[in-house]
Amino acid sequence: MIQRPGPIALILAALVAAFLLLPLLAVVPISFTPARFLTMPKGELSLIHYRDLIDNPDWGRSMLLSLRIGIVSSVVATSLALAFGLGIWMFQPRFAALLVGIVLLPMIVPPVVSAMVLYFFLTSLSQINDLVGYDTWLGVTLAHVVMIVPFALVLILVALAQVDRRIDLAARGLGASISQRVFGIILPNIRFGVLTAALMAFVLSWEEIGVTLFVTSVNAITLPRMMWMGVHDNIDPAIAAISVVLIVITTLALTGRMLLQRQHPA
Repeated sequence: MIQRPGPIALILAALVAAFLLLPLLAVVPISFTPARFLTMPKGELSLIHYRDLIDNPDWGRSMLLSLRIGIVSSVVATSLALAFGLGIWMFQPRFAALLVGIVLLPMIVPPVVSAMVLYFFLTSLSQINDLVGYDTWLGVTLAHVVMIVPFALVLILVALAQVDRRIDLAARGLGASISQRVFGIILPNIRFGVLTAALMAFVLSWEEIGVTLFVTSVNAITLPRMMWMGVHDNIDPAIAAISVVLIVITTLALTGRMLLQRQHPA
């Protein structure tokens, strides 16, 4: 029997949601201000700052760069986390807990420490290869992969924990190879967990700013760094406009994922 939440629980949930969302919604009216600084509009609305997003090519370049870095980082981080998680789940090595703890270190270490380590690593790498190093999109991608692999691994391990190990044992007893067990049995049972890990990895890479500030300068300007520069230098109201655009895109993406998961339950 499914227990549905009562009216009091729904009211409390709505209040909590409103408390969390209202600060985000505050940027919507600010994005329509005709002023050249961040302020609430006073009677007159304008789309001038949305036009700035189109007229200024820097916004488009930074968004495309963030999209490229986010997609590549998500694919690489999810693949690494999936390979590691499958190895831990299938073979159960003796020091599995220690190995998992080592992979999760970037999640535990303060971000500023990780950023400094990645900065020195990429600057040293720049002396060997100009393609993957400091202030390059591949260097930023490498830094993002290091930071987001632990989060993808956690989600994949949670998905694997819900798989009945007896299914894998039965397949192995019937002579199935490792690839047949992985692609024919395990992955179909954790597909939504893998997709969730990939989505989480993309979001974390898309919004990453702390590490990005350390490993970029003038060439690899991602969207979060572009927004940070606008806030830090001249409080550009276009930041409110791009924030509204990102809120809309995020809402549509999450709604689509919820509808897809409802139509195809795990």
